[in-house]
Amino acid sequence: MIHLVARRIALLVPTLFGVLVVTFLLLDVVPGDPVAEIVGERADSATIARLRAELRLDEPIHVRFGHYLLNVMRGDLGRSFVTGRPVARDLRERFPHTLRLALAAMAIAVTAGIGLGVLAAVHPGGRADRLAMLVSYLGVSFPVYWVGLLLILLFALTLRWLPPSGAGGLAFLVLPAVTLGMRSVAFLARMTRGAMREALAGDFVRTARAKGLGEGAVVWRHALRTALIPIITVLALDVGNYLTGSLLTETIFAWPGVGRYVLTAIAKRDLPAIQGAVLFLSLVFVLVNLIADLLYAKADPRVAHD
Repeated sequence: MIHLVARRIALLVPTLFGVLVVTFLLLDVVPGDPVAEIVGERADSATIARLRAELRLDEPIHVRFGHYLLNVMRGDLGRSFVTGRPVARDLRERFPHTLRLALAAMAIAVTAGIGLGVLAAVHPGGRADRLAMLVSYLGVSFPVYWVGLLLILLFALTLRWLPPSGAGGLAFLVLPAVTLGMRSVAFLARMTRGAMREALAGDFVRTARAKGLGEGAVVWRHALRTALIPIITVLALDVGNYLTGSLLTETIFAWPGVGRYVLTAIAKRDLPAIQGAVLFLSLVFVLVNLIADLLYAKADPRVAHD
């Protein structure tokens, strides 16, 4: 297990360095001038030149990259061109909101997706099986923004059960969490159903039943554990998507998370905010995948020796 962790951690540094380089270069060649976004169109040339010098935008690209790399190694992600605040502080304030939304969406996906998948596998062709397939098709077919707007129209504007936007108590979390987790419910239900059908047909299940174990123990303790590897794969990718791909959901529901922060930074061409947020989210994504690898090894010890 220790060797597996060491190997995975050794891959983090070149991965994050590659993300840092690509992000820096891509944003440098994007058309437009961030200084013009800050000062506006009526600013004089002297003001623009002074601000470019303060932001180091007049230096060669390799010099700017060297400064940026040294700052990142010290934990300094720069200052936002728009707000003037440190990007690291903005991310610290917003990430708990994104994490809260991601955990709620994951809880919905795990409970509904795995539950439906297990029921569908245990009762193939029955009502649970048909319901699981219906949820899967609907979840995959509908885009996130459409689901979010539909939920707002139904539960916030028509029934007035839940608030349409903003952050606060549990009521504010329900609609964005359901919107973000809907697609994962669909994928997890289908993946769990297929993996469980295969596991329930295995010889070890017949042996467990022959020993007199109850059906609940056979399904949940033996068959489900064997089926966990593909389920963990899908769940790990989805958790990464919750944390790094929630731009639409946070925008629709005015959720003050990192996704909305990135979208606002892109709209205003706030380069330090974009670079810092992308690097931070990349770090989160690779750490989630590291945790998934450890869960693989826990579910199947053979993985740790590959």
